[in-house]
Amino acid sequence: MYQFFVSKEQIGESAITITGTDVNHIRNVLRMKPGDQVLISDGVSRDYLCSLLELSPAAVTAAIISESQGSTELPSRLYLFQGLPKGDKMELIIQKAVELGVYQIVPVETRRAVVRLDAGKAEVRVRRWNAIAESAAKQSGRMVIPKVTSVMSWKQALAYARDLDVKMIPYENARGMAAARQIVEEVKPGLSAGIFIGPEGGFEEAEVAEARTAGFAPISLGRRILRTETAGLAMLSVLMFQLEVQAWEVQAGDGNRI
Repeated sequence: MYQFFVSKEQIGESAITITGTDVNHIRNVLRMKPGDQVLISDGVSRDYLCSLLELSPAAVTAAIISESQGSTELPSRLYLFQGLPKGDKMELIIQKAVELGVYQIVPVETRRAVVRLDAGKAEVRVRRWNAIAESAAKQSGRMVIPKVTSVMSWKQALAYARDLDVKMIPYENARGMAAARQIVEEVKPGLSAGIFIGPEGGFEEAEVAEARTAGFAPISLGRRILRTETAGLAMLSVLMFQLEVQAWEVQAGDGNRI
């Protein structure tokens, strides 16, 4: 079933109005008709099963059949601070990170990053990256569309992450999986977590030292060196599994299983 996102202002007592680019997609790409059913999310916590009523060039109106409280979001907010990679790797990272449950993605200009974006190019890239995030959110049944922020400098990113509860920076010179496991296990439901991932050239030692000062714990991801497009997704996979298990245990204790 196709899924679309709307703001709360578009939701009425018995019907929802879809506007913007989704209208053309529904009418001319999907070629949907009155009576077809869709899933509409408010981008916060509620899903609406709807039946299309009217399809005009300006808007699509859908009747609400039923509504439910969403349960597809992780119980923690995960922030991925991604050093700018070369080529179109960022698009893959965003798509898969959204599927894995990331809450927000922050593109970061690190010292060894080959990619340098001026203001105009950065704005265009960020718009495209957010469109990819929205598409991935729809495909994976997310309740929210994770935001891709504007590109930040290294110092801006550290400041942005200041109030996160758990902060980690995978680093190839970090040693010991016990310490890594201890940090990962600190990520509990209700807490926020930030992950800093370097570009193809990795982090400079000075950057890691600055991250330490800002409260980030260097951790090892094992004995193999992972590519920049792999490292963040590996961390998100571990955290997603851990948080999903914790959510399952809570609901199982209440007599409900997910």
